[in-house]
Amino acid sequence: MTAQQQAYAPYSGFAVGAALLGADGRTYTGCNVENASYGLSICAERNALFHAIAEGQREFEAVAVVTENGVTPCGACRQVLVEFNPKMTVIVADTAGNRRVYNLGDLLLDAFGPEQLDSTKDVKRKT
Repeated sequence: MTAQQQAYAPYSGFAVGAALLGADGRTYTGCNVENASYGLSICAERNALFHAIAEGQREFEAVAVVTENGVTPCGACRQVLVEFNPKMTVIVADTAGNRRVYNLGDLLLDAFGPEQLDSTKDVKRKT
């Protein structure tokens, strides 16, 4: 079963699946999980990323996102992903198999990141 098919989307009916490629070659999947308290829902991209972080992965090469109509990640997901690799490849696909490829930095211009914070902190960031 695909990540998109695992989605829990009883309110929007908009199922999203994501697969995140770690620098080690492993793939981490996620799906959107909605909640009756809408603000507590989570997108597939962040679900995949948090799954990878929980497994110890910190470096990522690409993320693939599949929806019925092939939309790009939301702003919150873009912001969270850029923390780990502003040059990450973003592949978006629809359920008919059409796809487009982006650079995350092009989807989130002038992103807020560790470099805007206290420069005395040792934050490792792949650039």
